[in-house]
Amino acid sequence: MTKEYMLGNAAIARGIREAGVGVVSGYPGTPSSEIVDILRAQKDRDYYLEWSVNEKVAVEVAIGAAFAGARSIVTMKHVGLNVAADPLMTVCFAGTKGGLIILAADDPSFHSSQNEQDTRRYAQFAQIPCFDPATLQDAKDMIAYAFDFSERFETPVLFRPTTRISHGKSSIELGEIKPNANQADFVKDPSRMVMMPNFARPRHTASIERQKPMAEDLEKSPWNVLELCDDSEIGVISSGIASVYAKEALHALGINASFLKITAYPMPDNLILTLLRKCAKVLIVEELEPVVEEHVRILAQQNQITTEIIGKNPVPRVNELNFEICRDVMASVFTEQADSPARTVSNPPILPNIALPPRPPALCIGCSHRSAFQVIKEVFGKNAIFPSDIGCYTLGIHSGAVDTTICMGASISIASGIAHSGEKKAICCTIGDSTFLHTGVNSLMNAVYNNAKMTVAILDNRITAMTGHQPNPNTGSTAVGVDSLPVSLETICAAVGTRFIRAVDAYDYEALKIAFREAKNFDGVSVVIVQQACAIVARKAGVRRNPFAVLPEKCKGCRKCVNFGCPAIGFDKKDAVAVVNSQCIGCGVCAQICPFDAICEVKK
Repeated sequence: MTKEYMLGNAAIARGIREAGVGVVSGYPGTPSSEIVDILRAQKDRDYYLEWSVNEKVAVEVAIGAAFAGARSIVTMKHVGLNVAADPLMTVCFAGTKGGLIILAADDPSFHSSQNEQDTRRYAQFAQIPCFDPATLQDAKDMIAYAFDFSERFETPVLFRPTTRISHGKSSIELGEIKPNANQADFVKDPSRMVMMPNFARPRHTASIERQKPMAEDLEKSPWNVLELCDDSEIGVISSGIASVYAKEALHALGINASFLKITAYPMPDNLILTLLRKCAKVLIVEELEPVVEEHVRILAQQNQITTEIIGKNPVPRVNELNFEICRDVMASVFTEQADSPARTVSNPPILPNIALPPRPPALCIGCSHRSAFQVIKEVFGKNAIFPSDIGCYTLGIHSGAVDTTICMGASISIASGIAHSGEKKAICCTIGDSTFLHTGVNSLMNAVYNNAKMTVAILDNRITAMTGHQPNPNTGSTAVGVDSLPVSLETICAAVGTRFIRAVDAYDYEALKIAFREAKNFDGVSVVIVQQACAIVARKAGVRRNPFAVLPEKCKGCRKCVNFGCPAIGFDKKDAVAVVNSQCIGCGVCAQICPFDAICEVKK
């Protein structure tokens, strides 16, 4: 039996290959991005794979493939499912022919997200199954089961790994990789695939009717498991990865309890009722929303069961759970059943009493966004309004040039709303090239159509950088490395009616200032496209520039270059001069900023 120590997303990718997938689509979003990247890197790839322009399109591509009979999977993060909600809520009525998995990775505790969501709520809303793996091995093994389940009940299914599943590591037992045996054969069936009212009404009924057989099937599956404890009247119901923490906490406290693990939805009513009828007190441990708790309380009420049910408060409703939180909650709820406090923690680690300095994220050395923000703040002034978007450039908040960030593509729409509110201050919003193509194009069209007075800065680094440097239609290659014609951002902007468009090199500081001054004075929507390849991608591609150095005899210690915020520039307090360290990649912007010509290129 072969085992391999691997990342959770690698285990999921392996499960996808073991299931014989035919089509893979997605939009990059942490913590899900590595799944498509890993599938893309397989040399023996026999399935179609793409990075789509947004999650809605990605889901629609996968739906089309499933309609034709292929096993398809689409990946995104939880907020991406909001973008894809429109096709999701209709395909749940239409159903599918080939297996269709919609993978939305949740991010409890906001590790790299602007909000916290519980994708299980979408499964409830759409009335489709949801698989919520408890371990990395579950995450791999569930994929093939989910495809089979989807095909058996002709329904799309949601797959919900969380950050700790996606980015954890474990030893994984591997199975056999199945070749893509999907035989595409689209069979016309308007009554299922054309969701006009007359056809959609009976499909809604069919969606409701399949809930019971799906629940009965999942009740017998390995994903919902009840362990009864004969000598205890207390019980624990837990879901997803929280079930691992809860089980560990019970063991650490020495508590005997019946235990129900739920990692597949619809929930197993018979197992829940068995536990409730046996126990006088039941604790429900789940991350984020009280999805299981609400269902258990309804079941208890419907069946006149008086078992004490405990859930949110004391179990937190925000942030991810862990062993310590579960242990403390159980100790408070099951005090009389716990052993002596000595069993609570065995061999606690001795932690050094050191207060580590805070280290907020920062733009990379040589990042083209840094010069753009510096110029925007200089030209528009600190009292101007700076809506921004989702991407590396959100870190422009440290430059004082980011005032709002809501969701992908929203910066332009929010700027437009501010402009039409009667606000008189200047407005300059920022958006990345990938985000602009994701949903920013429609926002720009709307702003131009409705005559907003604002400037749009498209920060074009020719890559989707924040999520791991995935390509997009502006890059010139597809997800699998096939050359493609890069879209022209200037042409797109012109096509929606934009009359002021300037494209400028991010490393040409004076040209940037001229472009933004003209843009600020333009009466209408102005667009400045700030162009320069992502510094990391450029370096990997072999781009090398001469580094820069400070001439101590010319430096006046004004710190203007230091305040620019590049990690390659520091300050020698002893000599009261700036210094450029060995990390410099040679963008040269600091030399253009220095008012004393004290920074120069080091010729090799």
